[in-house]
Amino acid sequence: MDFGREPDMGWDFAGPADAGPLDAAIIGYRDASGAGLDLRVAGAAAITVVIELGDRGLIVDDAAGQRTLGGFVVGLPLEAMRIRSERAECVEVRLSPIQAYSLLGVSPTDLGRGVVALEDLWGSRARRLRERLVSTRTWDERFAVMKSFLAHLDRPMRTPDPEVLACWNRILASGGRVKIGELAESVEWSRKRLWARFESQIGLTPKRAAMLVRFRYAVDGLLAGRPAADVAVDCGYTDQAHLCRDVSLFADRTPGSLRADDLPTIARHRYRAWGRFFQDRRVPLDR
Repeated sequence: MDFGREPDMGWDFAGPADAGPLDAAIIGYRDASGAGLDLRVAGAAAITVVIELGDRGLIVDDAAGQRTLGGFVVGLPLEAMRIRSERAECVEVRLSPIQAYSLLGVSPTDLGRGVVALEDLWGSRARRLRERLVSTRTWDERFAVMKSFLAHLDRPMRTPDPEVLACWNRILASGGRVKIGELAESVEWSRKRLWARFESQIGLTPKRAAMLVRFRYAVDGLLAGRPAADVAVDCGYTDQAHLCRDVSLFADRTPGSLRADDLPTIARHRYRAWGRFFQDRRVPLDR
């Protein structure tokens, strides 16, 4: 699938015709104008893998400082980060924490709150993967390489507890509007046990995961231009000040600055590209 290029944006976006056997959500994008990439990335309810195919890498500013990387993975961060490049051409993959637990070879909680270089996660396999992606000629070839690589990583026996999976799905289904005590009761676990098992297998505590999922629902409303007060009510925040605190935490912005027309072009269209991909496949991941 080719999402196409809009004349005023200078970016090409593409996505595979199908999600593949693992339902890994993949898109590709290329800076066709040479304007450069400069993104402030907010927290998302997904594990993200980004591989840059040029020779200058991506400059990443996060809680650990500034680094230049050819590829990286991000867990479920609590802090916003900034990604820059003079001329980016990237393949980006989104995985639910459930998938990541069997694919990454580490627990999502081991990823921490910042960026992890792909070489630190996959060693020489990361270098070979990037070389294969760079050698391809089309987006379809790149997507095929990426899906094949992920399929070889998959370890189906490494899956979260059924109780953890049930709680994660309930958090998603409720849009983050769920009481943690009720989650524990629904799987007949103590709060302490749920807290420990959920965090070790998902990467966040149930409360933080619910906060992040609710925040991303709020982002949809704010980007659509809806008043922050209305978004706060609809998403279950105590009041507008409560919404402001979460937006500051996860995006390092104010609700008023999260309007589609105020976002950089690449951020706006990347968000929409992920939205189209997930809507077509009903993949329960955040944009």
